Amino acid sequence: MPAGQPTKYKEEFNRQVYLIAKLGSKDREISEFFNVCEATINNWKQEHPKFLESLKEGKDYFDTERVEGALLHRALGYEHPEEKIFCNNGEIVKAETIKHYPPDTGAAALWLKNRNPDRWRDKQEIDMTVEAPRLIMSRILTPDAKPEE
Repeated sequence: MPAGQPTKYKEEFNRQVYLIAKLGSKDREISEFFNVCEATINNWKQEHPKFLESLKEGKDYFDTERVEGALLHRALGYEHPEEKIFCNNGEIVKAETIKHYPPDTGAAALWLKNRNPDRWRDKQEIDMTVEAPRLIMSRILTPDAKPEE
């Protein structure tokens, strides 16, 4: 290690960075948590393979469990309990209901295109065997124009 300020890195940071990344934190937010600059986080990734592995595992967990799960819920539609509050003749009334969200075709399309791209990608097939017609340009001659030789 080059001479300079001693590193603030500690082995227990591996577990901490996993837990922070698992919550969806970005590198900038992680650097704030450890009270270092983002460049230091990048150095730790290069110098400490376990730190990088823990960070990747935490981010992967967030992407897989949280974001993919939310996208799947949107694609399929979902419901959840909800408490509605009303005013009836000056009296506050609370009612337990079920809130329904219909399937979202945009989320479904995104899910399918990413999960099975060979079957669901947007395709543009262009037949290049047919020769395109040639565009013939003509020059408009004015009384002052000289014809090309």
